[in-house]
Formats: sequence, C-alpha cells, structure tokens
Amino acid sequence: MTGEDEPYRVTVVCTGNICRSPMGEYLLREAFEEAGLGGRVVVDSAGTSDEEHGNGMHPRTAAVMRRNGHVDRGWSDHRARQFEADWFAEADLVLAVDHGHVRRLNALAHDDGERAAIHLFRSFDPEAVAAGELGMDDPWYGTDPAYDQTYAEITAAVPGIVEHVRAELDARDRA
Repeated sequence: MTGEDEPYRVTVVCTGNICRSPMGEYLLREAFEEAGLGGRVVVDSAGTSDEEHGNGMHPRTAAVMRRNGHVDRGWSDHRARQFEADWFAEADLVLAVDHGHVRRLNALAHDDGERAAIHLFRSFDPEAVAAGELGMDDPWYGTDPAYDQTYAEITAAVPGIVEHVRAELDARDRA
C-alpha cells in the first residue's frame, strides 16, 4: 500500500481471533493513540480459522485487559473473523502471533511483496529476538496465568511495533 494520505494498516492474526489477535489489536490501538499516530494508523485483527467466526473476544482476554487498567474502547463489540487473501492488498503490516500463522499467511499471499508484509508479532521485542522465542502460545487452553503471559508478550513487543510503523510513516512522508 502506498500514498502518504492513506492510513497505515496493521492486521494482527492468530487462530480464532478471540484471544491473542484482538488483545494485540486493542493494545496497539491504544499505543498508537498515545504515540500521536492514531489518526494515521488503522489496526484490526483476524484469525486463520473460521471456527470462532462471529464470536466475541474471549472473556479471559477482556479480563486480563481490565486487570491491567485498560478501558473497553470497543473490544466488547469485537467479532471474530477469518483473514482473507484479498486483505493483503490493503495491509502494510500483518502480525502473526506464531510460526504456524506465518506459514498459513505465506500460503495465502499472492506474491513476495505480500509475504514481505508478514512478521511475527514478537519479532519487535528485542528480548524475545535475543532469546529466540518469537512464537506466542495460545492461552485459550490455559487459565488466567496463560492470559497474563500473553499480555506480557504482547506488551513487550508493542513499543517496537510502534517505532517500526513510525519509521515507515516517516519514510512515506519523505517519499
């Protein structure tokens, strides 16, 4: 996607779009607002599967967000959806939460240009990169501590994602 007047579009992708990806979506939305980029960046989320299609955010996802002081700015209206290959045409950055999602998204991509937009979410967390731990476990199978771990992994990567997008927008502005 190009054009300095066009919003920069980020899509976070997990399996069912009820736990990790909506958590990433809403935490990124907050971070972009706080960074003064909210008017220039659009963040959404999707799943690689349609098994949760139409379902809301998992209650434990909302609970961990509330426990950490976040206010519901739309997540109660979230409805799971499946990522479609045509969305690559609009996406600047597609953030997969684990390696299996990267493989699925690569298979959906039409060309290398679309594949270049795909990154692991945690690849923007220097500590995760240094540890070689870029995947994110699915908390759906666990209890509150699993959701706390997911929250910690997402929040650790958010600053790096914000800086990456800021640099992309700066480059777009100079072009």
